[in-house]
Amino acid sequence: MNALPEYVDDLPNISGAEADVARTLASGRDKTLFVGDGRIDFGAARAATAIALHMHQPLIPAGGDDLRTAAIISNLQYMMEHQGIGDNHNAPVFHWCYKRLGEFIPQLVGEGKSPRVMLEYSGTLLHGLRKMGLDDVIDSLKTITCNPDYRWTTEWLGMPWGHPVAPSTPVQDYRLHVRAWQHHFAGIFGWEALERVRGFSPSEMALPNHPDVAYEFVKTLVDCGYQWILVQEHSIQQVDNGWHPQRPHLPHRLVCTNSKGETASIIAIVKTQGSDTKLVAQMQPWYEAQGLQRWELAGKSVPPLVTQIADGENGGVMMNEFPPKYTEVVRAASGTETPLMNVSEYLEHLFAMGIQTKDFAAVQPLHQHKIWERMKPGDGPERLAQVVDELKKSDHQFHMDGGSWTNDLSWVEGYDNVLGPMEEASALFNQQVLLSDAATDEERYRNALFHLMTSQTSCYRYWGQGQWTDYGREICRRVEEIIRHDFA
Repeated sequence: MNALPEYVDDLPNISGAEADVARTLASGRDKTLFVGDGRIDFGAARAATAIALHMHQPLIPAGGDDLRTAAIISNLQYMMEHQGIGDNHNAPVFHWCYKRLGEFIPQLVGEGKSPRVMLEYSGTLLHGLRKMGLDDVIDSLKTITCNPDYRWTTEWLGMPWGHPVAPSTPVQDYRLHVRAWQHHFAGIFGWEALERVRGFSPSEMALPNHPDVAYEFVKTLVDCGYQWILVQEHSIQQVDNGWHPQRPHLPHRLVCTNSKGETASIIAIVKTQGSDTKLVAQMQPWYEAQGLQRWELAGKSVPPLVTQIADGENGGVMMNEFPPKYTEVVRAASGTETPLMNVSEYLEHLFAMGIQTKDFAAVQPLHQHKIWERMKPGDGPERLAQVVDELKKSDHQFHMDGGSWTNDLSWVEGYDNVLGPMEEASALFNQQVLLSDAATDEERYRNALFHLMTSQTSCYRYWGQGQWTDYGREICRRVEEIIRHDFA
């Protein structure tokens, strides 16, 4: 296959090479890609630690004074240009945060150490960095992603391109986000790098718990070539008894069955505890691993894996304390019985021992146990709607808003003034674009898709009312204007 260009018609390459993307991911599915270079004695490991850094900046219509005509720019660019407002003075530090692993890892490898990190960057951030001319960030990331001397240290996690939350994003649009990120990533880092992307990190750790939405969510990930997903501990429950996971530091199987009786499943890696950047910034997962011993799994002794993800740039602790603590822990962990290890590498070690996916305990999204106590898979969507309504009336803890970083945040309630325009833009895109004869490599298709995905960024609902809501509604207006003009 030829190299995929990063930009087409001044837009990031987010569609048009679907067959090549699928072929690349399928070719890497059965390869051993991580074990071998990692300097890990898995048989001697007592416990291991995996950390992931989540990086995101939305795109906003703020490149001008008039909201209706302002250019869509990175929020990071706006911060850079307005450093006297609020916390915008952090923008230069954010810039460094986005590239600094590309500095730390070569240094540590040069010392003979064995660093590890998992990275998750939104498509809107990657595009924004390029448009700002911050090529130094991309070049730094390429060093640890593509250079054989370092790529064994760094695992990329896939994510939806525009950072939408799965519970309230139309399932067909979410699939477009997932494929768009894969296109964009391959355009930047190449096919070989894409082949190594096996894990998926949902934005805001938001897991749909409505059975029909959850099924489509997992089916999308499987269809798009992903092997495993990162999930929040309190957003899942064991299938057999409805309990929270009893052994969260071992892999699970996320099993999602819909009202028609169809089932989709994927390996689930459990992130424990809530959202707190101090957990990763101070490398607390590694200290937790110090107190663990090997566990039994499928008749074999295996090291548990303590896994955490946090924002990679937000907060003083992450900005200031992470660099010295990360390098300190890498030096202390390398060559010991409590090493750092990335998730796909860990899974390859388990599979090499003869452990299979079916050996992992089955979990499902939160509250589904209550549903399946009242109906059987296959009873259909009408019966499901009836059961959901009954449970909402009889159980004040029951909801179908999904689970995320924290249980006290709904991604649906209270956002009608944003979700309404989002839903209208999505419906129009599906009616006029997806059902048209437009090919996915056409400029008009890519332009409409770019704006649709930009409008669905979680920031437009997370911040509630005010300027961010105005931003979200304005981008939705542009989506509709583009579609009505180009697909009339």
